[in-house]
Amino acid sequence: MHEAEKRLYMYEKVAEHLESGVHVIDSTGRTIIYNRKMREIEGMEIEDVLDKNLLDVFQFHSEEESTLLKVLNTREPTLNVKQTYFNMNGIEITTMNDTFPIFYDDMLIGAIEIARDITKLEKVMRDQIHKRPSSFFTFESIIGHHPRLKDAVETGKRAARTSSPVLICGEIGTGKELFAQSIHNDSARANRPFITQNCSSMRDDMLEEMLFHDSIPEDHRPSLFQQAQGGTLLLDEINSLTPSLQEKLLNLFAQGTDLPYDVRIMATVNEDPIDAIAEGRLLKDLYYKLSIVSIFTPSLRSRKEDLPELVKYFIEQFNHHIAMNIAGISDEVSEIFHLYDWPGNVRELEHVIEGAFNLVGFEEKIGFNHLPFGFRQRIQHTAGGEESQDESEFLYQSGTEIKPLELFIEEAETYYIQKALRYHEFNITKTAKSLGMSRQNLQYRIRKYGIERHSF
Repeated sequence: MHEAEKRLYMYEKVAEHLESGVHVIDSTGRTIIYNRKMREIEGMEIEDVLDKNLLDVFQFHSEEESTLLKVLNTREPTLNVKQTYFNMNGIEITTMNDTFPIFYDDMLIGAIEIARDITKLEKVMRDQIHKRPSSFFTFESIIGHHPRLKDAVETGKRAARTSSPVLICGEIGTGKELFAQSIHNDSARANRPFITQNCSSMRDDMLEEMLFHDSIPEDHRPSLFQQAQGGTLLLDEINSLTPSLQEKLLNLFAQGTDLPYDVRIMATVNEDPIDAIAEGRLLKDLYYKLSIVSIFTPSLRSRKEDLPELVKYFIEQFNHHIAMNIAGISDEVSEIFHLYDWPGNVRELEHVIEGAFNLVGFEEKIGFNHLPFGFRQRIQHTAGGEESQDESEFLYQSGTEIKPLELFIEEAETYYIQKALRYHEFNITKTAKSLGMSRQNLQYRIRKYGIERHSF
């Protein structure tokens, strides 16, 4: 046996014991090494693939070329690339691939691919999307231990015992639909439909048709209330409805037990409802009708102590879905996350981590350079983009306690309301009068800020 043959034999034996698929082709596209795990993933025998051209054995979508052949053509490695293709028996396979060119001196002699099988995962994900189950989340899906979040969860659990309307208030990305689904899934309606309609995403005439007109024989399209019969209808961003549609909803709810549908109504607003009422975006009577139970989802910037738990959760989720093994984030990224305001809240955090997964190579942790470019730009702008690099780094590392204006105002308002309540011995009427606001406005803010008699 020649030395070259001996080395190839040893490489093949090493590859045979690996738990990742290994496929090596030469510069003409002919298979040189094809290990046991790769045969399991692709459902092929070694004699069907070895010494054959890749395109004679496997079929690729017309818009998607083989990652191995792509690397041969570009002479550049590709990392964490998902690929769906078919073996010679027409069976679909989906893998996540790391693919590298092989050079001998400066001459390209082949390419190697290390593959992870995600065929079953991809099928489950597609089936979930195709079946569109009514709701996924439960209260166990809500991550964090901040007192405001726990108060919101407890309110939600109590609301699940009844069929009263629920109004969920919070900024975009704070998980309002997650709370609505959790209430539904913890209620007696859990086995019935959960229907969501975003009120800001459709024209008024289309939304009116979906809300107020039952199906007609020609198109067989049921109304939202018909679809939600026996279950829950969530009207997302109800403050974006026109006043005329809000009035029609109010008239519909006024029918009470005379309604032809057994549907629980939930709604969300992405702003302070008192402000929305004052500025004409939400009818006061509709607010009172919907806010029999009010839940306030806190912003991420107000509960940053939950960041480590949220980061850990999202990393575990993406590790599972993308078949990677990221251990966490670097200390630098952790500090940046704690100093950032998160205007997009938990949803923004999820997108940032997902974006970082697409940039991580073989590193164990997400570092600054793995963060999405747009996020890094926002960080630099927040830190003062016109300043020097040293000044920007100082702003992140010095631990300055300058708070966002909105958070400062919120804390100041909470403190002043507490002081007024204490002065008037928690008499709501007297406190509201002294603050120049209505009883309802004061009670709303007491609920929003979680103010209780025993808390001060």
